[in-house]
Amino acid sequence: MNHLENITTKNEINKEERLVNRNQQKQESHQIESAQFTSKPLVGISCCSNTLGIHNIQMVADKYINAVESFSDIIPVLIPTSVTTTLALLPRLDGILLTGSYSNIEPHHYGQSVLNDYDEPRDEKRDQNNLALIQAALKLNLPVLGICRGFQEMNVALGGSLHQRLNLQSSILNHSEDKTKSLLEQYALAHEIMLNEDGLLAKLMDNQLTQRVNSLHGQGINKLARELTIEAVANDGIIEAFSRKSRESFFLGLQWHPEWQVNENKLYRHIFEAFGDACRLYSRSS
Repeated sequence: MNHLENITTKNEINKEERLVNRNQQKQESHQIESAQFTSKPLVGISCCSNTLGIHNIQMVADKYINAVESFSDIIPVLIPTSVTTTLALLPRLDGILLTGSYSNIEPHHYGQSVLNDYDEPRDEKRDQNNLALIQAALKLNLPVLGICRGFQEMNVALGGSLHQRLNLQSSILNHSEDKTKSLLEQYALAHEIMLNEDGLLAKLMDNQLTQRVNSLHGQGINKLARELTIEAVANDGIIEAFSRKSRESFFLGLQWHPEWQVNENKLYRHIFEAFGDACRLYSRSS
């Protein structure tokens, strides 16, 4: 074998060794990433049922996914509006996030009829799915965080009721957004809330009881369910947050939208961090 052949053979061996090493590194990296991935809690995020063009779709806004990924440090799993699928999936999850929506709950779920002059988007599939989901989650003591419509679903699922139109109630502030404005303006801090000094939110905020939140809802709580206790109210008396009286599990409902620009608001950030901690605790104990 001449000198040139020796060099060629050595180069080929070196290439093979580098390829083997590269593959081993990739496998080790994949194993590490997989371990980190699977060690995080799996949290279900409720979908809305809607249409896109001529097709029925399931949808969730990115802001909810981004918030729990970044600040709760969990793995999001989208839950379709199918009761059978949802109840089968539930035992595999470590928490539930109930999102906001432009649709409102059908009022027959809380013993009322639709107001004759009130035309609004509805989502009966979501109603059926989430009301059953909340009841099942309570039986499992799953951590639940509800936002806006999700907050209202939690109250209705436990026997509470809603005001279909807050603007028909005397002495109530305007809690809805101006949809002609930009997103930044719609989600800007709108009014103060007072935290219950004995509540979870007060603890998260080191008893800084006066906070400011955004406000993008036309409905609100009328009768609070018996199992719930008030966490925060607006200056006009509207309930802005509640938790479960028994404190058997993390069960927090918020009328405002803490998922919007979480990193810029200490209260919002602490809420998602606390939710993530509750999901991790549940995951380790189950």
